[in-house]
Formats: sequence, C-alpha cells, structure tokens
Amino acid sequence: MRYSVKSTWILPALLPAALCFAQEPTTSDAHAPLFRPKANTVSKDSARLTAHLPKPAAGPVAARNFIDEEIFAKMKRDSIPHAPLSTDLEFLRRVRLDLTGKIPTPSEVRDFLADKSISKRSRLIDKLIGSPEFVDKWAYFFMDVLRANGKMGRGHSLFHYALKESLAADRPYDDWVRSIIAASAKSNYVVAAANPIVREHVEGKPGEAADGDDLSKINQLDTHDELTILYGKVFLGINLSCVSCHNGRGHLERVNAYLTTLKRSDFFQMSSFLGGTRYIPHVEKSAAIMGHFLVDDFGGPYNTKAESMLRTKRSGGPNTPKFVLTNATVPAEAEPRAELGRMLTSHPQFARATVNMFWAKLMGIGIVDPYDEFDLLRLDPNNLPKGWDLQPSHPALLEKLAGHFRESNHSIQSLFKLICNSSAYQLSARFPGEWQESYSRYYARKYVRMLTAEELHDAIADATTRPGKFVAMQVSVPQAKGELKSFMSAFGESNRGGPPRTPAPSPLQPITMMRSPVVNDRVLAAKDSRVQRLLDTYPDNAKVVDELFLATISRLPLPAERAVAVDALNANRVEGAQNLQWALLNLVEFLYNL
Repeated sequence: MRYSVKSTWILPALLPAALCFAQEPTTSDAHAPLFRPKANTVSKDSARLTAHLPKPAAGPVAARNFIDEEIFAKMKRDSIPHAPLSTDLEFLRRVRLDLTGKIPTPSEVRDFLADKSISKRSRLIDKLIGSPEFVDKWAYFFMDVLRANGKMGRGHSLFHYALKESLAADRPYDDWVRSIIAASAKSNYVVAAANPIVREHVEGKPGEAADGDDLSKINQLDTHDELTILYGKVFLGINLSCVSCHNGRGHLERVNAYLTTLKRSDFFQMSSFLGGTRYIPHVEKSAAIMGHFLVDDFGGPYNTKAESMLRTKRSGGPNTPKFVLTNATVPAEAEPRAELGRMLTSHPQFARATVNMFWAKLMGIGIVDPYDEFDLLRLDPNNLPKGWDLQPSHPALLEKLAGHFRESNHSIQSLFKLICNSSAYQLSARFPGEWQESYSRYYARKYVRMLTAEELHDAIADATTRPGKFVAMQVSVPQAKGELKSFMSAFGESNRGGPPRTPAPSPLQPITMMRSPVVNDRVLAAKDSRVQRLLDTYPDNAKVVDELFLATISRLPLPAERAVAVDALNANRVEGAQNLQWALLNLVEFLYNL
C-alpha cells in the first residue's frame, strides 16, 4: 500500500508557508534564498525561511585559530557585520551532516543539549572525524571526484575499500596521490591504486584491431591526456582541458590569465610523463575484457603528432616530460610517473588546491571558487596582471591553510578539525539585519547547502527507520533502480560519467518529495517504521509529535507547531502521525543542513 498525499493540509497549518515545498515549489522562491548560485550571491530573503527558529545569542565571537584571525580581521577592516555563533542545535545538525552525511538521532540531540561543558563542540568534532560514518561519506566523495564506475570493472570495490582504509588511518594525502599516479598492476582487480588510471581508458575505434591485439583496443595517447586533465583538476585545481586542444593565447584571455601563458605543446609535455605507460585489457578467448587491465611502463614515447579520437590532431613539438608548473624534467635514471607524482605533490599548488577543495565542501564556497579553476597569476595581491582582479577571497588564509596541511603531514583529519573548530565555521546561518550581496565572500554567515542525493536518501531512511536495500553512502558505485533511481537523479546523484555537480534546486524536487514512494512508503505506520513504533510505544500524542520532530529535523516543535500536530493526531492518530512525518520530510529545513 502506498501512502496518499491528499492530506497535505497539515503542511501550511503546521509550519510557516515559506518553509513548505508544497506551498512554494519553485526554484526562485523555495530554494534560492538558501542556495548559493555560481555567481556567489546569497539572497536577502533567507531570514524569512528561518524566522520561526530559535535565534542564536548575540555577542562577541572569539577567534579560535588563524582562520578566525583572517576571516574576522577582514570583516572588521571593511566594516562588514557578521552572524553570531550558531545555536547548539544548529551546530549539531550541521556538523553531523557535513562530516558524516548523517542526521543526528534523537538521543544525540538530547545528550548534546544536556552537556553543559564548554568543550562539547570540539569533543563532538573529534568523535565524528575518523568515525566509520565519516569514512563512508568522504570515500563516497572521492569515488565521485575520481568518477569510479563500471569502467573499473570489479576493481571499483577494491578501490573503494582502499579509500576507506586510507581515510580511517588518516594516511597522508600526498602519499596516496603518489600511489595513484605511479600505480602499476598485472590486474586492477588486485592493485587498488591502479583503478583511477583504468577508469580513464579511452577505447579504440571499433574494428581497429583484430581479436587478441589487446594493446590497440585502447587509444593509449588519449588515455594519457585524460589522466593529465584529471590530475590537473583534482590534485592541482587547474583545468588543462582547453590547452589540451589549443594554445591558451587567443582563446582564454577573458577566462584565465595563467592559461594564456600555456601552449598545447606544454600540455603534450605534461602528458609525456605517461608516454611509456600501457593500458592493456585482459583477454579471454580472444576477447578483450574492458575494465580488467594490466598497467605497466613498457610502452613507447608520447607521439605529439598522432591523431586523437577526442581532440583535433596533435600539432607536434617536443615529447620530453616537463612539469607544467615548474618546467622541471625527469632525471635520466628516474621513472617518469613516479617523478610526476613527486613533483605534483611537492609543489605548493597541491596543498593549496587540496585545502581549498575541502574548505569549499565545509564552508559552502571556496576561497578560490570554483575550486578546480585556479588562475595561478591571480593569487598574489601584490603582483596581479594588468586588468585582472585578485582571485582568492582570502589569499593569506589560503596560504596558511596550505602551510598547515603540509606541516601536519598532509593530514585530511587535521585539516577538518582545524576548519570545524573555527568560529567562522560555527557562525549561524541566521543573519541579523539585512543581508547584502557584497557580504558573500567574507563568510559573514555560514552558508547552508542542499543535501546530496545520497545524504537525502539516507536521512529519509534514518528519520523513518525504514532502510532500503542499501545505505547510499556505503556503496562503491550508485545502485539505485526504478523509482529510487528517479528520486536520486532528481537530487543530482552523479552517474560518474563526468565530474560531480553540486546539488542544484529545481521544480522537479518538491514534486518528487511529495509524490515519490521513496518518501510516501516510508512514513506509513507499517513494517516497523518509526511512526508505527512511536504509536505503539507512546499513548501520549504530544510525545509522538516531539519524537517525530527530533528524529526528522533534529529539534522539538515550537508550542504552536505542537498544538497543530497534536490536534491532527487527536482527530486521527495513524493518519495524523503519517501526515506529520511526511510534512516534516517536505520542509526546506529537512533538505538543507540548517
């Protein structure tokens, strides 16, 4: 039996209409006030969405580390007001979602509020970072970033396992990046680090090779180029896609000052680090098994004049490996890919790009934004190209974060603790007074974000205690099918065919939330759902209401909310409880990390 959504009257009756998808299903009204679009603007209407919620206490905000010194000094210098610190409830739900992708349980909410110690936030951060749920979330993030999918064959499961082990052990990030770049393997099914290389393989033209001629099944040079672009974007924050096709000058003058200094031949020499690498599919009964590969370094040099399946014909030039950021070449006795890994991870841009990427994920917007579009000529405020603006919002902070990352032995966990313990991270999203667009890049309040498709799926399952066939953030590749696949697609689940995209609001989402069985089937008082167990456990309808609020949006209802909800349960206990949880799941307050 599926739950009917005809009883939607409780939505506008229970909570402010501004928070209800049912009342405001459009992007411009329901989502835009809390969603930071590409232009880095923040709507002035966000106060309307949170007006009913408990207000954070006003007062001075302490500087807890160098992040705060930089953030608040800039605001003070430019007379920019900022939000107060978040309330404990606001902080708990935010940090739980940001670090683990999970909503707090009712017992976690009660315990956190009952704890009166001044160190409870830092202790919670320490508890969450490195936890199994932390590992699940950030392993999924890296699987998205590295586009792990069926092109790895069965190797995606091994790679996912290795990622989780590295995150749990806080393996130095530079070490496992080097292992990926330099990985060789007789089979990517047994060497985890080889799988990102295998994933980028470009299949040769149909009919190009006879059965069994496994080397030419793969366009070796195009695969080199795809890996070079991947390493640039993910590990250096630099998009080399354009200069893989043409010179920067004459094309990128309005886009990126640094890239205008690069030629296509510079890209070829960067790709030449991989020139000797071979990507060879395993062959069984004269058929190449795509996804099951041998990776070695017994190939020939990079051919700078060869045809390409993805780009225009290569234009020639030297094929001596040369690192694009320093022009360093490979010593005669060195292995080129190992040298590429060493040069890349030892360059300041590696640490700079990494901390900026994680800053963007935790703070809602990068110091350089987008985080994979650095312009290296616009980082120094004292040495800018004529006609260009400074790119980082806080250049000194970016360098200090990068320095901390290097000094902590490239520890992801240390970086996360530093950011989450800052007052800048812990500011409220509720801004007193009128918000101005010019405040956006000051981090004058905490940016809220829409939950990812995986977070939303798991949050619905946790809130209703009706799990599906899998926990979304624990799988190695997306597994949704049928109705669930439609639901996940509506909220931006990556198919890993291209770079992951930030969840963006759309009119389809409120319709999906209101009509999908992913929501409606789970709020029924059946199959040991939370609604069923609460009704069976508590004869007091007010207690049922309180528990549903805590389990779904991590707070108790306000008196007016409780009164409306209790009246609904008094009229029809089962239908009222089902309607209540359905209504709570359909709030912006549930779909964002408010």
